[in-house]
Amino acid sequence: MDDIVNIIKGCIGNDHKYQKLAYERYRGFALKTVFRYIYTYEKATDVMHDGFVKIFRHFSTFNWKDMEDLEKMLMGWMRKILINTAIDELRKMKMMPEIGGIPENVWEVPDDGQQADQLLLYKDLITCVKKLPPQYRVVFNMYVIDGYSHYEIADRMQFPVGTSKSTLSRARMLLQKYIKQEEGEVVCSN
Repeated sequence: MDDIVNIIKGCIGNDHKYQKLAYERYRGFALKTVFRYIYTYEKATDVMHDGFVKIFRHFSTFNWKDMEDLEKMLMGWMRKILINTAIDELRKMKMMPEIGGIPENVWEVPDDGQQADQLLLYKDLITCVKKLPPQYRVVFNMYVIDGYSHYEIADRMQFPVGTSKSTLSRARMLLQKYIKQEEGEVVCSN
């Protein structure tokens, strides 16, 4: 707990030593968060770095008075910034789908919060979600994986709440189709 507090205090003070510690500690988490939205490794890495710049620039806005679950709160705050950074990049690209697979080494980036079986399920899910059209993928990720409400998604994506709901429904139907295409075969693998 003390190391988290020191990292937060150091980052608020713009101390590069603590920013490096935060980057090293949360790099795997950040890359996996961004990867749900951006699927080329190079672009995801760039967006992750942009997200860290925003995180370090705005660390003073992180509310950390409650010491219980401090790391979870920090990661939730960081996740929101990283997701917004990824969505901003998708908007710049006009929601164009990225071309390219997910390199295996991405899954090897340490993220202490996952067990081996969870990593396999996560990898399979992300590989399936990758096949969705960009807008479906963003809404699915925001709602199902990141826990945003339809109102928050609509506000962030600048479309009506009904569009968020119908897009999520279509994304789920497409995912079911992908999974059921051939029984007994892993459909989502590249």
